[in-house]
Amino acid sequence: MELNPLQVFLMVATEGSFSRAAEKMLRTQPAVSLALQRLELELGEKLIDRSGKELLLTDAGRSALDFARRFESLERELENSLAELRDNSAGRLTVGANESTTLYLLRHIERYRALHPKIKVTVRRSMGSKIPNELLDGNLELGVISYDPGDDRIRSKVIYTDAIALVVSPRHRLARRKSVSIADLAEENFIAHNVMSPYRDVVIHEFQARKIPLRMDVDMPTIESIRKMVQDNQGVAFLPRMCVEQEIEQKLLREVRVKEMNIERKIRLVYPTRRALSHAARAFLEIVG
Repeated sequence: MELNPLQVFLMVATEGSFSRAAEKMLRTQPAVSLALQRLELELGEKLIDRSGKELLLTDAGRSALDFARRFESLERELENSLAELRDNSAGRLTVGANESTTLYLLRHIERYRALHPKIKVTVRRSMGSKIPNELLDGNLELGVISYDPGDDRIRSKVIYTDAIALVVSPRHRLARRKSVSIADLAEENFIAHNVMSPYRDVVIHEFQARKIPLRMDVDMPTIESIRKMVQDNQGVAFLPRMCVEQEIEQKLLREVRVKEMNIERKIRLVYPTRRALSHAARAFLEIVG
């Protein structure tokens, strides 16, 4: 099977349009349509339902899309491998991380770039819960998560130990307190992160175990939006301490210790156990120690 028709199909499926796919691939729309027809003929299946206004993938199309993405990943691996043979410092490194764990990468990436300036580094925003599967599927080479994946197919290395901190506005009634009990928080409005995580579950469990109400009337999609709401005294929040260190130092936020809670947050670099890593990835592992 030729790889080119799969590339065409992947672009059409990604763009949701033959014309946009043709434009991005610098080809004519008839050429794109013909390549897709040849692929469907070779596979003996219709991949795209063209009957409506929008292009919809058939069941066969969704299956083919998964394999097309894998082929694309394998092609990138081949390109990286050949580049590394020509120049040991060349290549590409793709790391998956979510909004908060990206922060733990910054100092490592700075050192890595100083030593290997020719390697292109891409940090792809991914949900932490999905990173292990993306590694196993070959969509990522390395990942950064805040939990133990518990999978023999995935190796993990702790690169940082953080904590979950309760933060409040300097104008909040608890701002001058160094510590409080969970009972003191019964009337507080918590600004919650609407991305599920094991640390959110731990906080909920601690409140439930002591039969203390946990009011989470506001859910926000990003840590940045939560920080701003807490700074504006719209509520309080539990956040990874590294994500609020600068604001605490600048006195834009105050950290208050909760006596019953001491939640460590271990940040792990993860990668497949059985897959050979590129030179670029191995060099990154050496950087993080």
